[in-house]
Amino acid sequence: MSWLKKTAVLVFILAFAIYSNAQLNAIKPNEYGLSVINIKQDYFTSTQQEPQKKMVLLNGYLIYAKYDWKYATINNFTQQILYKNPAAYVRIQAAQALQLIEIDLKEQGIGLLIFDAYRPYSVTKKMWEAVPDESYAANPAKGSNHNRGAAIDVSLYNLQSGDPLQMPTLFDDFSEKAHHNYMQLPQEILTNRSILKNIMTKYGFMALETEWWHYYLPNAASRFELLDFNFRQIRRLTQ
Repeated sequence: MSWLKKTAVLVFILAFAIYSNAQLNAIKPNEYGLSVINIKQDYFTSTQQEPQKKMVLLNGYLIYAKYDWKYATINNFTQQILYKNPAAYVRIQAAQALQLIEIDLKEQGIGLLIFDAYRPYSVTKKMWEAVPDESYAANPAKGSNHNRGAAIDVSLYNLQSGDPLQMPTLFDDFSEKAHHNYMQLPQEILTNRSILKNIMTKYGFMALETEWWHYYLPNAASRFELLDFNFRQIRRLTQ
């Protein structure tokens, strides 16, 4: 390739990068001053710039995972059906880490039981309307790492029997018993909680100290944009 062609290619790449950055910076802030991606071209622009931002379906990475979608029922803290036809989507980095976690856990006869992964930003707003308390719900003025595709709510189950392992509380229990430092529990439960925390942190996730089930990628707020696509839309984006 001649120096002229090389120069032309470099100019094109630079121009594309400038255009892409301008497109992302042009996203109109919402009422809280946050930039929330809800247009497919904005999503594609962000993932073209940084492939690690790509959202993927966990079914393509996990073989043994089970799912219990509380937010697709009224059996959740809002007592409302918040999800329609949910599926587990996360950023590709989280999916790759969870794949390694599954392989590691299989050797112990344990599988992942997933309650929640990507959550549309609009659902976070509904949760806040139902329970406007940061002790129980994410404040939409900040957004949730679930909205960024960088968090997962997860437990464990016995691969042979299919039964969930006993944990300190049920999912979305906001009592002190859900805290990682709560120790007034039977040894079996303490062990199960430790197995989950140790394996998740081993592969790069951070634990939320007040919720034994909630894990997230470090520095997610500065690395990933908030997303507001419903599950039908996110499915189309990731096909």
